[in-house]
Amino acid sequence: MADDHSSPKDCPLGEANCAFLSEAAELREKIAQLSELVHTDTLTGIANFRYFIQALGQEMERTRRSGQPMALVMVDLDFFKKINDSWGHEVGNKALIHIAQLMRQSVRTFDIPCRYGGEEFGIILPGTDLAGSIVLAERMRKIIEASPLTVGDKDLIMTASLGIQVHYAGQADTAEDLVKKADQYLYQAKSEGRNRTCHAPFKHIEDISSVSHDEKEVLFNLFSGKGLEEDPPQE
Repeated sequence: MADDHSSPKDCPLGEANCAFLSEAAELREKIAQLSELVHTDTLTGIANFRYFIQALGQEMERTRRSGQPMALVMVDLDFFKKINDSWGHEVGNKALIHIAQLMRQSVRTFDIPCRYGGEEFGIILPGTDLAGSIVLAERMRKIIEASPLTVGDKDLIMTASLGIQVHYAGQADTAEDLVKKADQYLYQAKSEGRNRTCHAPFKHIEDISSVSHDEKEVLFNLFSGKGLEEDPPQE
């Protein structure tokens, strides 16, 4: 006789020996898998555009409630069409997968890397101001450049251009505004020679007291020109 205190709560019929329990568990698992697929880019395995828009809106709302800034970094591979034309679309897809893996390894556990579309990615950085986002973006840019994709016996060296926009509490920007501004800085990086990070003027940073010594050194080198060596002419 079944104990009243151990009656199966999950059974749709409330029976001790429920024939539906295994089916219900299997259904819940399938629903969870489908939910994951809806929000995952099938090629790269990171979050897709749908989830990007959803998460961006949620983090902007969190900023409005908490007062903590958030940053958006848009990343676009340089000369990706040339990669497809010269190496083939299969290698182009491998390049996108490779970049997504580098992003996963480079960001913090609570950051949100997403595939925005094509060869463009977006990274949502909760609780991050401009100083912190510059350090992360520059670290990622250098990792991409220093981590070629091996294809057979050859190395495919890639670079990326990055644009940053920060959302602060009290600003009336929409998610669309934030993406548009970050993209404008990305296009600026492209026009200035690629393989670089562009953002709002450093003077707009209100407080860098929380930035570590190493991060401050990176920022000093960046804005003094030590971290911005001229790139060779590009097509």
